[in-house]
Amino acid sequence: MQLLDPLFVLVFLAFQNVVYAWFRVPCTSPLVHDRIDPIVSPGVIPSNHIHTVHGASNFAANSTYETLRQSQCTSCRVAQDLSNYWFARLYFQDPQTGQFEAVANGGLLVYYLNRGSGDKSNGGPGLHAFPAGFTMTSGDPTARSNSSSSDPQQRLRIQAVEFDCLRYPSDQGYNGYGFPTTDCEAGLNARIHMPACWDGVNLDSPDHMSHTAYLSGLDNGDCPSTHPVPLLELLYEVTWNVHDFANRWSPGRDPWPFVYSTGDPTGFSWHGDFQNGWDIVALQNAIDQCNNASNPTGSGVTEACSFLTVVNASVASTCNITAVVDEPTETNLTNLPGCNPIQPGPNEATLYSDSNCPSSSPELDNPLRAPE
Repeated sequence: MQLLDPLFVLVFLAFQNVVYAWFRVPCTSPLVHDRIDPIVSPGVIPSNHIHTVHGASNFAANSTYETLRQSQCTSCRVAQDLSNYWFARLYFQDPQTGQFEAVANGGLLVYYLNRGSGDKSNGGPGLHAFPAGFTMTSGDPTARSNSSSSDPQQRLRIQAVEFDCLRYPSDQGYNGYGFPTTDCEAGLNARIHMPACWDGVNLDSPDHMSHTAYLSGLDNGDCPSTHPVPLLELLYEVTWNVHDFANRWSPGRDPWPFVYSTGDPTGFSWHGDFQNGWDIVALQNAIDQCNNASNPTGSGVTEACSFLTVVNASVASTCNITAVVDEPTETNLTNLPGCNPIQPGPNEATLYSDSNCPSSSPELDNPLRAPE
């Protein structure tokens, strides 16, 4: 399958969802696929599940703002941005053999959106650049169904992950939460909304969420009084090439055969992480001066912002590093990397470490495998 240009996909979706981005950070081929997580599991090698990582070359289990700013390159195309972006990887589980195979995608596109009542264009005081040392996460790796929580922030956390099953010629076919059930000829488009409100004090929190909050309308609205500092809203977009496997499963007969690296066949566990590595002065200048409706900066043209330097994709794509965890991650895998048995829910999944992996479990019996 030909890789879809992420920019094409977003422009397509913009007409559907009226998305207005004031600049984009396109990321090319991944920096690395690795089982480390400097936010959730700092210093721990290996962490629970494998991620696809984009961005600065100093990504590590103990990376910090200071070490990221010393990176020699980035796989993303804005030179002033030495952040890291990562998300759970998608796998195909063959209905006949039960083995797992990594699914390719066309790269990551990160939208930097001026949303919410805090933005000057909406009458607010203005958005803030991410401070040095700031990190955030979105989504829930244990989720396996829609949240019924009475906590509005918890509900927004589940709603922050959206899917589109892109079909030819222009029919999306499926749009919503959780995986579809059919092939997606033009790719499975997956998006993660990141929190856009900060408590103004903590750069992280014990659960890696409480120091941030979502806008009241997820993609717009107000910050809660507990998190009064308005930030840019980051929107991650990835299009997985699920059609590459169309001849190896039969919709209607076989269950949906794609799972995230968390052992999730539902899609609800997809999540994203962000560790700030920006030149903060450049980012704040871009926020304040590159959102002008009278010129291309108001239409999401990153190159039009004089404070940002867009590098060639051929240069960014050469930035990659070697995985720290030496393990098979691509094809012919009997199990997902780490200890991540298939857990279809609907209850929350259990996250295991390599040291407490159950020796036997009904969930390890491959429930996705087609009957003989």
